Amino acid sequence: MNNLLLLEDDISLIDGLQYSLNKNGFHVDVVRTVKEAKEHLAEIGKYNLLILDVTLPDGTGFDICEWVRKQDKRMPIIFLTASDEEVNIIRGLDCGGDDYVTKPFKLGELCSRIRALLRRAGAAKQEEGNLLECGDISIDLLGSRVSLNGRLLELTNMEYRLLCLLVKSANRIVSREIILNDLWDGTGNFVDDNTLSVYIRRLREKIETDASHPQHLLTVRGFGYQWKEVVS
Repeated sequence: MNNLLLLEDDISLIDGLQYSLNKNGFHVDVVRTVKEAKEHLAEIGKYNLLILDVTLPDGTGFDICEWVRKQDKRMPIIFLTASDEEVNIIRGLDCGGDDYVTKPFKLGELCSRIRALLRRAGAAKQEEGNLLECGDISIDLLGSRVSLNGRLLELTNMEYRLLCLLVKSANRIVSREIILNDLWDGTGNFVDDNTLSVYIRRLREKIETDASHPQHLLTVRGFGYQWKEVVS
């Protein structure tokens, strides 16, 4: 049974959510403050995934996400947010979140996203170490590290996975549908198309010399995206 930590202060939501997640085969520990979350995460290895509310009495879920990422780069993290405003999406992705669900949400959607992230996390652990190189970029698949012209890039987990998908298909067009289904493991139908656009933009800002005139990550209008091999 996978162990989840739910950080949520809305009592009206907690009981039903905990009951439903238990019925779906997950064990759930519930905390209601940032302080309690850090106390439970002293044994971070006991959890397989975190579900974080954004607004809390003593801070935000972003605080916990940033704190966790200093210790564990691969821990799957889902944000629960009452707002689908792009600024909150970007903040969650930038601090290391893997996904977000906007309240009110359907339980089936949340469970699908949880299972998808857990499958991805399991696959990543089993992935044998090797080096993926394409022009001026180098990806250490074992260490989940990316270097561009010898410079180590600071990427979130989702940005890293998106980059790997595109680089493995270098010089070929990858459709938005394929990207959504691959990154969300077949649950892409639940994902707002704008979310992928945000990931693409944030990845360009970290990779391109001029994000407005990309050389690596190209948009092929009407089709999807293409990673163009660039040799420095």
